[in-house]
Amino acid sequence: MELHFIIAMLGLFGGFVSGILGIGGGIIMAPMILYVPPFFGLPVLPMQTVAGLTIVQSLVACISGALSHHKFRCVSKELTLWMGTTIFLFALVGGVSTKFIPNSILLIIFALLALFAAIIMVLPVQKNDDLTDVPVLSFNRYKAILVAGSIGLLGGLVGQGGSFILIPLMIFFLGIPTRIALGSNLAIVFLSSLAAFLGKALTGQIVWSLTIPIILTVIPAAWIGGFVSQKVSAKGLRILLAIFIALAAIRIGLGIVFAEIP
Repeated sequence: MELHFIIAMLGLFGGFVSGILGIGGGIIMAPMILYVPPFFGLPVLPMQTVAGLTIVQSLVACISGALSHHKFRCVSKELTLWMGTTIFLFALVGGVSTKFIPNSILLIIFALLALFAAIIMVLPVQKNDDLTDVPVLSFNRYKAILVAGSIGLLGGLVGQGGSFILIPLMIFFLGIPTRIALGSNLAIVFLSSLAAFLGKALTGQIVWSLTIPIILTVIPAAWIGGFVSQKVSAKGLRILLAIFIALAAIRIGLGIVFAEIP
């Protein structure tokens, strides 16, 4: 029961941050689930179990957060259709493949992706970065498919929807304004999270009893976070996201170096 309570508290925090930053939240939840329970004397959960829980968290956070951002017209249906369909298919492959990959490899992939994402988030962006007029949005569909396919596969492997790397690539590679990237990302990553969830559920990688406190806390927290996000500047959102991603990368990197995870 103590573990369930801790995960519920982590869900509140992770869900709120997910709503603010327009991410599924796995990049935040994974290190917290890995390292917070042991701090209170509980056993360390295997990476496969953590990946299963974080994909559930990403799934429900994306639903709640996307609905919240949609109220402010920051979700592009066309971008979601092209990238979402692609990311779903590739994430399904990645989610199934996780069962056959060692924990250490998963952690290394996770940390490297997070570090790369944090670095590119602080690069200069286009002048119209505060644009929220979805109808006039244009983007290269071939680049969008390439980005979605690559991140879907890698995100499925590490039990993430892929938001933490997808958003930076949408902003800096596809030229999508920050607020539209955040809002649309939630809808896109919902599909990748769903695919990864199905892959893990079908291969027995989810501890269902531990998903209950996540679902109950993440949904309201992500909804509130989505509203708070509209009060923060685009630049502020990018900086916040870069900080959270960098901290997660560093913490998991230390876990790899000191062999903290079984």
